[in-house]
Amino acid sequence: MIAAEVTSQDYEALVSFMYRVPIGLVEFDRDGAIEMLNPLASQLLMPLAESGMLDNVFAVLEPTISDLRARVQGFAPSSGVVFEALRATVMSGPAFPDLARTLSISLLKLDDGHFMLALLDVTVDADRERQRIAEVLHEATHVDALTQMPNRLAVRERLLSLLDGGQLSAERTAAVLFVNIDRFKTINDTFSNAVGDGLLQSMGKRLRGLLRGSDLVNPPAAGEQMAARFSGDEFVVVLDHLRRPQDVRNIAERMLASLTGVHEVAGKSISCSVSIGISLLEQGEVSADDVIQNASIAMAEAKRAGGAGYRLYDPAMRERAKRRGELESELRTALETGQLLTHYQPVITAEGFKSRHLAGVEALVRWRHPIRGMIPPLEFIGVAEDTGLIVPLGHAVLRMACIDFVAWKREHGDAAPRRLAVNVSRAQLTLPSFAGQVKDVLETTGMLASDLQLELTESLAVQDSAVQTCLLELKALGVSLALDDFGTGYSSLSCLHLLPVDTVKIDRSFVDSAGSSLHHRVLIEATIRVAHSLGMTTVAEGVETGEQANILAALHCDKLQGYYFSRPLPAEELVAWMTRSREAEADLA
Repeated sequence: MIAAEVTSQDYEALVSFMYRVPIGLVEFDRDGAIEMLNPLASQLLMPLAESGMLDNVFAVLEPTISDLRARVQGFAPSSGVVFEALRATVMSGPAFPDLARTLSISLLKLDDGHFMLALLDVTVDADRERQRIAEVLHEATHVDALTQMPNRLAVRERLLSLLDGGQLSAERTAAVLFVNIDRFKTINDTFSNAVGDGLLQSMGKRLRGLLRGSDLVNPPAAGEQMAARFSGDEFVVVLDHLRRPQDVRNIAERMLASLTGVHEVAGKSISCSVSIGISLLEQGEVSADDVIQNASIAMAEAKRAGGAGYRLYDPAMRERAKRRGELESELRTALETGQLLTHYQPVITAEGFKSRHLAGVEALVRWRHPIRGMIPPLEFIGVAEDTGLIVPLGHAVLRMACIDFVAWKREHGDAAPRRLAVNVSRAQLTLPSFAGQVKDVLETTGMLASDLQLELTESLAVQDSAVQTCLLELKALGVSLALDDFGTGYSSLSCLHLLPVDTVKIDRSFVDSAGSSLHHRVLIEATIRVAHSLGMTTVAEGVETGEQANILAALHCDKLQGYYFSRPLPAEELVAWMTRSREAEADLA
């Protein structure tokens, strides 16, 4: 009697527990026949029962857990956990078309003939987890890993929301600023990629500081700004709700002041500047890509103007960019098909210059276009520098000039030029292999290293350790070096002794004023005296009058070069010029 009462009480407690527990419980036999289930289990399973009957667990759940029957009937132990916390997204049947739940399902074997299924609705948790994962994925695809700033994709989405959402109006001004670090490749090559990365992080930090109140990860709300790393050494800033167009100029100037200067990176002081292009967003703008491209085109114009400045886009820039793109394509063809050639400008010994005694020649590149005719260097050298074509172009000019020079020496002996000057670019001097390339040209053409003078601008000579290393390697070959355009760059007479050069070429701007400005004559004389004291020779460029030639000779300049003596000549015309000069020299003698 007592045992029967206990059993009855236990059963009632079990039933009470099953009804109250916040877990769906289903007891069934080996064939899936449901023997008992609580209300929560009925609530969770009923939407899955296509027949509307909850009499067999296999019929209800096998569309969701296809191997449920096999798991039940294949579990050998007399009791134990068959599986636990199995997550399944269950779709409702036709009676509940809009219901989809995520269930956590566990299965326990009670004895040889009975099993207990535990069901837990984890839809909210699953939705929360999916949301978290979506946010993580969004951040991963919209945030730059190095700077933790929004990336290119985030910028495009922001612009699309402005352009496609009809947010722009006559009263609402928005703008894109495209920022590029000047000479970033040189910084990377000189220091290291790690230092370059640190500089990018420093730039990003300063940009974030400039945009007060901005949201730098998620797309900003109306009126907020976005600063993003677009690619490489390029950043983009999106400005919205500017009070007037002039505001963007003020912001650009503030950005220049903040970003330009010294950045402390990995214990090194890195000095750099930026170029900025600005594009105002207008109603009816074609696309986000067009806006970005317009700002990029304006940035390129700022960079071509010398960098460390900004330009506001106007449609004429796009046409110029198109022409430059076409010119780049044609220049590549010119390099491949031999359209480039060299002209040579004589360099005259200043002492007795009236005899036109030839001391050397400077090789200058020309482009004979099959349709447009002769294209001046000013039209294509900038394109070559911007696109990296300056390296193969410079190599081609060096090789052609050395071939011509060796031929003159062989055919004309002492009457031939004594030295060949060839200009080299920044891109060439920063190549680790450049000295090796020069050596190869010397060997394959038969050119003597002592007859070759490579000319670099004053600003290049003092720029960084990579260039300095290259210059020393060239000196080791026996090649002489000339400092071109002296007086217009970064160095001064006081640091001339630090530069590994043999010749100083006085810039034409000083020569132009030699006859009218005592100040310029004094500067020329000081340059000549300092150069001579250091064992360097001097060349005056841009001599166009006899008066200038007389003044420079009186100031003891060693050599003269300019239109007063000759314009740059094709190789065959230079030979004729040499003949005339020898005849004139003989007459004077």
